[in-house]
Amino acid sequence: MPKRRVIPGFGLSMGFTISYLSLIILIPLAALFLKAARLGASQWWQILTSERIIAAAKLTFGASAAAATVSTVLGLLVTWVLVRYRFPGRRLLDAMVDLPFALPTAVAGITLTQIYAPHGWVGQYISQAALWIQATYAPTGWWGEVIQDWADKGAAYSPLGVFIALTFIGFPFVVRTLQPVMEDFSSEYEEAAATLGAGRWTVFRRVILPMFIPALITGFTLAFARAIGEYGSVIFISGNLPMKTEILPLLVVAQLEQFKYEAAAVIAAGMLIVSFTLLFLINLLQRRLNWQNN
Repeated sequence: MPKRRVIPGFGLSMGFTISYLSLIILIPLAALFLKAARLGASQWWQILTSERIIAAAKLTFGASAAAATVSTVLGLLVTWVLVRYRFPGRRLLDAMVDLPFALPTAVAGITLTQIYAPHGWVGQYISQAALWIQATYAPTGWWGEVIQDWADKGAAYSPLGVFIALTFIGFPFVVRTLQPVMEDFSSEYEEAAATLGAGRWTVFRRVILPMFIPALITGFTLAFARAIGEYGSVIFISGNLPMKTEILPLLVVAQLEQFKYEAAAVIAAGMLIVSFTLLFLINLLQRRLNWQNN
């Protein structure tokens, strides 16, 4: 007698899955590329290699990678505290991790702007620190320009503000990806390594960290992908200065507002191609690490 399953058979389930994914993901993506295909290769090249697009791409992908990296490191630390220790307020702290999921991105952007503006709670100290660096070391070149921006604007309206906003929205992905893996990790491995004479740093580096690397890569990937497409929280804190703090999603919206739908589709398609390539390479690395661990 065949085993009964709660969910209907494979054919019906697979048909529903393919239909759902097609309506939500595949058909919109196909429509995007069809819209962009109305322009020729030379027009694609002209749009994607324009100075403004390249500057926005450097900021978008660079800040997203940096924010995802910081979120991965801090997410590992926060997850370790939440899983391994019991202390008053732990449940509240755990719930706060999900705050960026529930908070509207526009509200997050306005709040971060107020905090990191030149006269904000944190921004005023960044401005004072930048002024001290100017007076003490007198930096020149691109570093001097960065310090001058921080002195004038705090962290807001600068690439640093973009980085802060992207870290804010990407951090929960790392914690929630790593948390179940860490909860299932047995402390017996640590105890066995300690019994053999390994120190704390050796236990962490040789025993604990290798077990978490696949989950960390997954968290990094999710945070990175989320940051690339972020719009609401960034447009307020970045200031949207051309060639300095513009991001690619903002340029897509700007093209749509000017009724240049094909150009907006080309920029979005370029973002998707780069994003898919990076995610594909990261997934290959993750599979390789999983194969080595097994």
